[in-house]
Amino acid sequence: MLTLIPSTRPRLRTLASTALLVTALGTGLTACGSDSEASSDASSSASADATMASEITMEDPWVKAVDSGMTAAFGTLENSGGSDATLVSVTSDASDTIQLHETVEKDGTMQMQEKDGGFTIAAGGDHELSPGGDHIMFMDVTDALEPGDTVTLTLTFSDDSTLDVDATVKDYSGADESYSDGSDDSSDDMSGMDMSSEGSDS
Repeated sequence: MLTLIPSTRPRLRTLASTALLVTALGTGLTACGSDSEASSDASSSASADATMASEITMEDPWVKAVDSGMTAAFGTLENSGGSDATLVSVTSDASDTIQLHETVEKDGTMQMQEKDGGFTIAAGGDHELSPGGDHIMFMDVTDALEPGDTVTLTLTFSDDSTLDVDATVKDYSGADESYSDGSDDSSDDMSGMDMSSEGSDS
């Protein structure tokens, strides 16, 4: 009597194919996981490397035309980042001394004084610098600033990052204010520095 012995070759082929498929899937899943982790790590690294200056832009920057003495720069600081940014100082070849100023009422008159701590631009928000409000004050210009000139401002933030901004010099007229250095008996009349909210000439 002839006894038939089932062949094991098809079964071996099936097992081998299954093993190869599992290995391939495992490798693919591992690769996907690595790519996802790498992408996440890169994103975190990029976020950590971001500086305040890299998230800030200044819209419509301009400076009031002046022959000598004091003047000011204006514009809107916009923060596209996810954290607050604080502007702490500004430098420019146009003036040896530049301060960040706020305008406050003292003894019935509007006076400008240095802003303690600088200007904070909220995450996703903006901070307007305007005549009659916060502004960048040039205490003593080095040369006359005429309409059409360009003044480069270097903005420094609290993390020591910097941003260069080109501001256009414009004619401007308005009401006079005075400058206060914080003491009760010291204020300088700013007859040459008009700081009302009336319009400027583009």
